[in-house]
Formats: sequence, C-alpha cells, structure tokens
Amino acid sequence: MGIRNRLQGKLGFGTAPLGNMYRNIPETEAMATVDAAWDHGVRFFDTAPFYGAGLAEIRLGAALQKHRRDDYVLSSKVGRLILDEIEEPASRDLGEKGGLFEHGRPNKIINDYSADATLRSIEDSLKRLNTDRLDIVWVHDIAQDFYGDEWLAQFDIARKGAFRVLTRLRDEGVINAWGLGVNRVEPCELTLDLSEAQPDAFLLAGRYTLLDHERALQRLMPAAARHDVDIVVGGPYSSGVLAGGTHFEYQKASPEILAKVARINAIAQRYNVSVKAAALQFSLANPAVAAVIPGASRPERITEDFAALSAIIPAGFWHELREEKLIAADAPVPSSSLSNAAGA
Repeated sequence: MGIRNRLQGKLGFGTAPLGNMYRNIPETEAMATVDAAWDHGVRFFDTAPFYGAGLAEIRLGAALQKHRRDDYVLSSKVGRLILDEIEEPASRDLGEKGGLFEHGRPNKIINDYSADATLRSIEDSLKRLNTDRLDIVWVHDIAQDFYGDEWLAQFDIARKGAFRVLTRLRDEGVINAWGLGVNRVEPCELTLDLSEAQPDAFLLAGRYTLLDHERALQRLMPAAARHDVDIVVGGPYSSGVLAGGTHFEYQKASPEILAKVARINAIAQRYNVSVKAAALQFSLANPAVAAVIPGASRPERITEDFAALSAIIPAGFWHELREEKLIAADAPVPSSSLSNAAGA
C-alpha cells in the first residue's frame, strides 16, 4: 500500500480554486495556472466533482489534453453527485463549506456514498475530465460533521458502499489507490480501525498545518505509518490565511486566528522567512507526508509555491516557534540546510 512512489514529486496541485472558489476566475487564467504548474514540474493533479459542481474537473481535463496521460497522476473524489438539475449555488446547504463555490456551475449537488453512486461518480468524472482513468480516488468529506448524529449512518453507507467498490476497483487494476479526502482526522482513524478497509492513503486538508496539527501529529501520523498508509496534505496554507489571505477553515478568519498568524509573521520577519515557505515546508517535514497539494488560481502563485519549497529556513525560526508554543514541541521541522527539490 501507499502512494508516494507514484506521485512524481513532493508538490502537487489542488484544483479547488479552478471551480471558481471565492471568485469568478476567467477561463484563460485557469488554463494558464494549470500550464504554469506543469511547466514547473508538477505531475500530480487533484480535483473533485464538488469543486464548482464539476467546473474544476472540466477545466483541468481541458488543460491536460495536450499531455500524455501516462505522464501525470490524476486523482478525483466520490461521495457527491452532480446532477443536471439546476439550483441557485448561494442557496446550497454545505455546512462549513457553504458559499465556497457560489461562482461555480449551478448544477445540483447531492451526497451519496453508496456503491452505485460511487461507480456513477467515477464515470461522470471521467467524462468531465475527458480521460480514460483515475489513478487515485478519494472518498470526499465523509463524516464532515463528525460529532453530529448523522455521521455514523453516513460512514456506514460508505463502508458498505464506496470503500468496498474502491477496494475492488483497485484489486482489479482499474484504479491504483484509494483513501479518504477529508478535513477531519477522526474519519481517518476510524477507517484504519476497520479490518475490511485497506486504504492506501489519506488526503488530509487543513489538519497538518502551522495552525492546526496536534491531533494529526500525535494520533493519525503514527497510526498511518503502522498501516503503511501515506498522507497527502491539502490546504497547507489553512484556507489562505497563512499565505496573506483572510480565510481560515473556509470562512473569514477569527480575531484569535489572525492574532496567532500575526505572532508567526512577527517571528518570520525577524528571520527574514516567508510564512508561505514555513507553512509548506512544515507540512512536508513529517515523514508520514508523501506530498502537499496547495491550490492556486493564478500562474504566479505556482511560482511562489516552488520558491517556498526551496527556501532555506534558519533553525532558529523553528526553535522560536516551539518556544512560543506556536508549533508542537515534537513536530518534525525541516533541516535548515535542506533544499527541497520538487522531485526529491
């Protein structure tokens, strides 16, 4: 199990922004961003039906048509179906992710983790992406509201449906790997405890970052390593607040989060360190992490990501973050002499 040998590099590309996340992104800008990622050496692209109700998949598929399918790794997700029925995007009840894709396609989105829906979702994604296969399939946002009454029933449907279907497709060679694509640690832990579920990896968004990593560090990473399950980190910039934005957990950042980011920024300025570089390299420093997939909607953001990946960060910076209890005392950090190449 595991996927790290398939990913062709430590830095992938998360395509949620291509679904018009937060804003209406011009088609030319979206295409140029994928081209910039490719030109910088990115060969792992992650998408989902949820991103703009299929818009991100359509755009990514169009942008990748010029490249040989064997030259890149492609992942998408199941658990949400995109219908032909039209609805007002602003009226969708998407919990904490409500409002993310108000500028996406107006197609209705429904949750369904059953076996039939899983197969249909994959088939629909292949059409939107205009490709013949997915390399990795993630079960998307299962048990997103983990502490509500609904999550257990939802998880049980996925266990009997999506998990079994994806295991069979992997065993038949239709896909290379499967796992969960979530922004909660607990569903990953629960899946590892299931004897019948054998995921290859987890795509964990926003839960192994400078701002939020304690539970993943202490519980999930060691458990995943024991099961030979790799971690792909999504959202290393915590919805953008660590990269100069104003969002955290998909919403406007609270005063408490902004204050914490300000403390990190103050230390970074003393060491002449980019917080973006610190965030990216922190996520990658844990040996359980196979890759990090920041999102981008502008070509220049790709250039920034690669500059951040190779920036040298003094050991004193990490020491001070620990002293100020801004990161866990036992969290792995990059060596100050390490120069991270994209293919390292």
